[in-house]
Amino acid sequence: MPHLAVNDIHAKYGKLEVLHGIDFDVDRGEVVSLVGPSGSGKSTVLRALVGLTPVTSGSIEVDGTRIDYSAPRAVRAARDRMAIVFQQYNLFQNMNVLRNVTLAPTKVKGRNRKEVEAEGMELLKLVGMDHKAKAFPDELSGGQQQRVAIARALALRPEILLLDEVTSALDPELVNEVLDAIRRLASEGMTMLIVSHEMSFVREVSSKVVFMDNGQVVEAGDPSAIFDGPKSDRARDFFGKVLRG
Repeated sequence: MPHLAVNDIHAKYGKLEVLHGIDFDVDRGEVVSLVGPSGSGKSTVLRALVGLTPVTSGSIEVDGTRIDYSAPRAVRAARDRMAIVFQQYNLFQNMNVLRNVTLAPTKVKGRNRKEVEAEGMELLKLVGMDHKAKAFPDELSGGQQQRVAIARALALRPEILLLDEVTSALDPELVNEVLDAIRRLASEGMTMLIVSHEMSFVREVSSKVVFMDNGQVVEAGDPSAIFDGPKSDRARDFFGKVLRG
């Protein structure tokens, strides 16, 4: 049984259908990357998973249990199991790094503050930011802030981490430090669903690659098959251009 199963999901923005029957599975401990041209629906899939974009038909299951997105309690339960990190880190500027990481577990989850702070330091260490625990966001680079945002998501103890173009807003020299943090998470066995344009990184870290275009899955498979031998004309055209560039 897959950890996460996305079954024939459709989604709309107003009257415009943006997802046209998306299907894929994520096994426990897998890193699955969604790739494709801008506007293909990759980020919309992540938003649908956490209930930010309404799914009009199809189903999403975690460990075989279907999520009822029409029920607020079920959506909250889904967000307990999946945490999303966006392009913009959106840290609280008036709080230091450790407080940014520990705020939700203590205030929302009601957990013991000392326990959460100890765990928060371990998470900051995991993403290489424990030495900045007392710093404030305006004292950090963009790459450092994004690593803190990842630690903040992990502090909620998700089973599945969703990463939505987490390097796209960064200067090129800051990208690798965020990718290194994701590599460490992958080595720890974290289940992840990643949207990224960093093709060399996708090829290196992914268990499976899902190529999307125009709100549909065109093809999916292991990285070597997708990158070296895409079956569809659309995928061959896309990878031919991005890899050549």
